[in-house]
Amino acid sequence: MKKIFDNLLFRVVIAIALGILLGSVIPEAIGNIFATFNGLFDQLLKFLIPLIIVGLIIPAIAKLGNTAGKMLLTTVAIAYGSTLFSGFSTYFASISIFPSLVENQTVSTIEEGRKSLTPYFTLEIPPFFDVMGALVFAFLIGIGLSRLQNSKLAEVSYDFENIISFIIEKVIIPLLPLFIFGIFLDMTYSGKVIMILNVFVKIIGVIFALHIILLLIQYIIAGAVTKKNPFKLLATMLPAYFTALGTQSSAATIPVTLAQAKKTGISDSVASFVIPLCATIHLAGSTLKIVACVIALMLMQGMPIEFGQMAGFICMLGVTMIAAPGVPGGAIMAALGIITSMLGFNAENQALMISLYIAMDSFGTACNVTGDGAIAIVVDKLFGKKGS
Repeated sequence: MKKIFDNLLFRVVIAIALGILLGSVIPEAIGNIFATFNGLFDQLLKFLIPLIIVGLIIPAIAKLGNTAGKMLLTTVAIAYGSTLFSGFSTYFASISIFPSLVENQTVSTIEEGRKSLTPYFTLEIPPFFDVMGALVFAFLIGIGLSRLQNSKLAEVSYDFENIISFIIEKVIIPLLPLFIFGIFLDMTYSGKVIMILNVFVKIIGVIFALHIILLLIQYIIAGAVTKKNPFKLLATMLPAYFTALGTQSSAATIPVTLAQAKKTGISDSVASFVIPLCATIHLAGSTLKIVACVIALMLMQGMPIEFGQMAGFICMLGVTMIAAPGVPGGAIMAALGIITSMLGFNAENQALMISLYIAMDSFGTACNVTGDGAIAIVVDKLFGKKGS
């Protein structure tokens, strides 16, 4: 029973259900208490997001430099290309499908005159620097550290990474259900929740279908490169897929992913290099979810969607994903900075993004790790007999 209550998805579902059930009956005075908490938590997130970017991207890049070589560069390029393909293909699919799903269900169609819960007080917590400054700083320092040997600053960055991961896992993630409860409490109070839940169900179904299509494309490409049966390759990797459904963590699934990758005929040396690396840098499934959820929420809010803006967002998202820690919900926390800064999402949209993402977290992780096998198959074709 304790394991069930420790599951983040379970807690988020309970938070949403309670927010819907209590939103129409809770006294405004009590509801405003949760609105106050949400305001404070939103400020905490804005303060932490640049620190999360710095704390996770710097060591991620620094660690890549320790194993520099052609196989590393090739693997990183393929992983990033896979992530970009996932992002852009999801963009075009979402733009084609989602408008009909959210038709007549935008926020502007909600009955006007409904009140929202208001916080009793607010507290401004300005971040040390903005998101773009944090990204540029993180990349510059990370690249610099990748060229240094036995750097003291690198050791400091690893310690800072542990601190940030601890804050995410022990502070932010545990408080997320309460934050989401407050958001759904307010949406029920203001009359938005039925429309949003109706759209949620449709979006989740489409995203799951897109995950399956993405995996088929990845393995068809891997099969074409290696002249092997792509469906047999994919079937071999299915134990990793189902393990990831349970663990919700690419890192925790590495042993199974590695074992199944070797069963496809990949050499031990290539598999042992590519699979752990891709568990960190290849998050095509997570990118798919984030892009689809972003577009759906922008359509619901009546926000303009321009290809140029989304192209820049997808390219930045692909890079930012290397900062995703190996905890459930880690990818969305790493991406929240550019979602806010580049797309202008407010606190309510951020909470909806988190809710949608976590609702499909296990499927995205399963897509990530299964796709790692396809990349390993291609890299083995290129380097298996040569070594690194």
